[in-house]
Amino acid sequence: MKILISVISFLFFITATLHAQEKFNGLAHGPYKKLVIRGAMVIPGHGGPPVGPYDIVIKGDQITDMIPFDPVTAKSRGDVKREEGDRVIDATGKYVLPGMIDLHMHLRTDPMPLEYVYYMKLAHGVTTMVPGSDRGLEAGMEEAKKSKQNKILAPKLFPIWGYGAMTNFDPVALDDPKNAPEVVKQMFAKGAHVVNAGNLGWSQELLEAVCREVKANGGITTYHIPPSTTAVTQAVDAARLGVTMIEHHYAYAESALDRQVQDFKPTYNYNDENERFRQAGKVWTQTNEERLLTEVADSLVYYGVTMLPTRVVYEANRDILRAQSLPWHKKYTHQLLIERNGPDPNYHGAYHYDWTSDDEYYWSKAFNLWGNLIFEFNKRGGRVAYGTDDSYIFATPGFSNIRELQLLRETGMHTLEVLKAATLNSAKTLRQEKLGLVRPGYTADLIIVNESPLYNLRNMYSFGALTVEPTGEMVRKGGIVHTIKDGIVIENKKLMLEVERMVKESKKDVGPTAMEVPFIMD
Repeated sequence: MKILISVISFLFFITATLHAQEKFNGLAHGPYKKLVIRGAMVIPGHGGPPVGPYDIVIKGDQITDMIPFDPVTAKSRGDVKREEGDRVIDATGKYVLPGMIDLHMHLRTDPMPLEYVYYMKLAHGVTTMVPGSDRGLEAGMEEAKKSKQNKILAPKLFPIWGYGAMTNFDPVALDDPKNAPEVVKQMFAKGAHVVNAGNLGWSQELLEAVCREVKANGGITTYHIPPSTTAVTQAVDAARLGVTMIEHHYAYAESALDRQVQDFKPTYNYNDENERFRQAGKVWTQTNEERLLTEVADSLVYYGVTMLPTRVVYEANRDILRAQSLPWHKKYTHQLLIERNGPDPNYHGAYHYDWTSDDEYYWSKAFNLWGNLIFEFNKRGGRVAYGTDDSYIFATPGFSNIRELQLLRETGMHTLEVLKAATLNSAKTLRQEKLGLVRPGYTADLIIVNESPLYNLRNMYSFGALTVEPTGEMVRKGGIVHTIKDGIVIENKKLMLEVERMVKESKKDVGPTAMEVPFIMD
């Protein structure tokens, strides 16, 4: 009887595996009854250095064992038995890391396929992401459900909910802090986990009530602090009131002003994005730098808020020509993003018209001071997490994930700290206790990198990093060979070929944009 049950179980597993392979059209395979990654150097995710080599055993979607392997001892003994499985991946000389967690990004809209973003993210090591509700919250939750069930090839999805979404409360009732317990209860009954507090800063009492209830229900709050309410709630206020994570760069400099409000120009209109982003750079010249890097940094650490910089999406502000001419735009940036990146006042984030050298100067200063704040916050024990806010402002999904790592390194954080921000720190921020580490008992969300990311973070780009051979030949090495999500092994080169096909299709019969016209050959 036991033999019969074992045979039936095996046949069921084989059928499920074949179905999965058909479902993913050869782009991924698994999960496996037993998957073995052999001979890998492990960067664990908690900030520690590489260790190994290890044979990593994965059963289904869980890491079940990590067996140290000493090749010298094995060679001398000659009889060391290695772990076998339904699939064995030779990772000799390669590096295994936890899958990265992007805590703030966007899916944009049709005609850009969702698969374009999913594949670009997966190919660059992102196994979990927190998307804005660009295509509607209900659609986002449906995608999250399909991803959880592995019906689609996509990272884990935790869509961002606006406060009060999918409840029966009107705007006046939502403004009453007394209603926060019932509002949040209704939201979480329908699947909420990440709640956007962006429209609550006008009232500290309301913001505090919502943060308290979201935390009590097991969720987190994310806060893009708009300049329109920094006179009421600045970054230190938000931290004190219980916000889980502060997105972007807003309200830090404002926390150390020598007055209570930013020196807005008299004609400032928050809804004018060109002026809004210009002034968001200039405010860093108005802050008290000494207070910012001491009192503000200390307070943010004390209150336990997470800092989510998303520096990559603002890099265009300090060098717009660089952003417009990135080498991957032609082959890998979908045409919708090229058109929506602007300049075009009709689209959000497309504000780089009349963008001057002075604007870039202010934003260069802002980047440097912002980076110093991140460094001081991290040095004091604050939690820096990881997000990109792509697909906006020339931040192409996937590529921007690796660039964000580089920009965190630019602040002075150690590369091990940068990788911790993208893995364990982000898992803790998201309150997902089985993500973020390479360790038995944790979910098998992993990436296998062909070359060391500690030597060069560019090794994590799909195209790798340029290096020179002893012969003098220039070659590209690196790239994430496989991303593994829930034990499903993804063929990253095939993903990028699919991306290339989608982008090529998007650019059919398309003329040059205003950005490109001066550089077209006659």
